[in-house]
Amino acid sequence: MGVFQNNLLAGAAAAASAGGAGFYSHQIEQSVRLPRSTTDNLGANGGGLYRNSSGFPTPTDSKKFTFSTWVKKSGANLNIRQCLISNIVSSQGRAIYLDYNNSSYYDKVYSEEFGTGTYSYDAVLRDVSGWYHLVFIWDTTQSSAVDRQKFYINGTQQDVGSTRSNWSLNDTVHYNTAPSHNYGYGIGYYSYLHTEGYSYGLYGYLAETIGIDGQDVSISDLGETKNGVWIPKDPSGLTFGNNGYHLKYENASDLGNDSSGNNNDFLTTNLGADHQVLDSPTFGS
Repeated sequence: MGVFQNNLLAGAAAAASAGGAGFYSHQIEQSVRLPRSTTDNLGANGGGLYRNSSGFPTPTDSKKFTFSTWVKKSGANLNIRQCLISNIVSSQGRAIYLDYNNSSYYDKVYSEEFGTGTYSYDAVLRDVSGWYHLVFIWDTTQSSAVDRQKFYINGTQQDVGSTRSNWSLNDTVHYNTAPSHNYGYGIGYYSYLHTEGYSYGLYGYLAETIGIDGQDVSISDLGETKNGVWIPKDPSGLTFGNNGYHLKYENASDLGNDSSGNNNDFLTTNLGADHQVLDSPTFGS
């Protein structure tokens, strides 16, 4: 597959012709800007969000988990790992990146979520002017391995290649498990070597980040196509499950606040009020 064409690039024109903001039935009002060094692959002193094991709830169903977020990259063709989501369980770190420090994987979504197993998905995300909607849906109760992991970019399902065979029937989903390290569960952040100072962090923006625990979720619950443009749906009516969360980044003084009703709040590192920005998939800065 070649460069993934972000169909939100046509969104501004489509929205204008449909009456501006009225084009979107659900508004995302802000995002969080995550900083990091682009010269140090470890991302020393990068910013991000994390949870530790304290107060981590028992999942509704550890075999089902959905992770959804909108992301806008700040750079392309970078020789750095950019973590999207990570977790450390029993000293085993697993993560999904938007990039990797190897030219063969620049601008691809790269998975290290299977211990020593790794996989680079085909789509190439080079656009730094528009937003991508990335969704992973895991359900290891499915009898067919092909249905146990699904990955979408802007509503289009992607080939997950050999990673589908990494999920055995009724496996526990790693990202629906309590971390065993103080900074273990990260979004836009990975506490490499169990050290907060090394982040492998994201260089870009996140908006409307969602985790859904134990529920049957389809991509149509999270977005829809309108006039050829993939746009967000209001997720507030969804059931998030015990370990679910909904990060709107709407409170500049509490960027890790969970709006799902669960109070599964995230802590932040190297993020201040100035990291909340008025840029989102439905509102340009």
